[in-house]
Amino acid sequence: MAKIKYGLKNVYYAVATIDDNNAATYGNPVRIPGAVNLSLEPQGDQEVFHADNIDYYVSQGNNGYEGDLEIAMVPESFEKDVLGAIEDNKGVLIEELDAATVHFALLFQFEQDTNAQKHVFYNCTASRPTVEGETKGESIEPKTDTLSLRAGSIHNTALNKDIVKGRTSETADAAVYAGWYEQVYQPTAVGE
Repeated sequence: MAKIKYGLKNVYYAVATIDDNNAATYGNPVRIPGAVNLSLEPQGDQEVFHADNIDYYVSQGNNGYEGDLEIAMVPESFEKDVLGAIEDNKGVLIEELDAATVHFALLFQFEQDTNAQKHVFYNCTASRPTVEGETKGESIEPKTDTLSLRAGSIHNTALNKDIVKGRTSETADAAVYAGWYEQVYQPTAVGE
């Protein structure tokens, strides 16, 4: 059993095509090199029903996650595939005013004292990173890019549930674990 986690690595995105039932199919995962930090906060309110002088029933809303992914630089493939940049015939990336929001799955792992724990957020969107930089001083300090992310739900037909994220457990199937970055893991019915 793992006792600690550390070290974000193996960050990938896979473009999602969402159908009318809010279910998704995914393209092949593409690596985002240079992962520095990932921080996604859960979203949703807690509702408490009081009866018999106690918290009789408590429900926790799951509205997904919001936060940031800090990386060395946003790869051009991500700019084109997800942020909607277009490349002209002279090799210049152009940011379009009316670029459509592209949904994607975000895959990554945290190292642990045992096997790495692998994660997937099934339905993410990202906003454009801030453009910033500064002149070189006596020393060079690398600047990073930060993508603001929103991870919402997607419908999974095998479970017949709306799902937000998945992660490998200590008993994850060896083939699923080994192939985590080859395609986005699609849950199967519980008990299969």
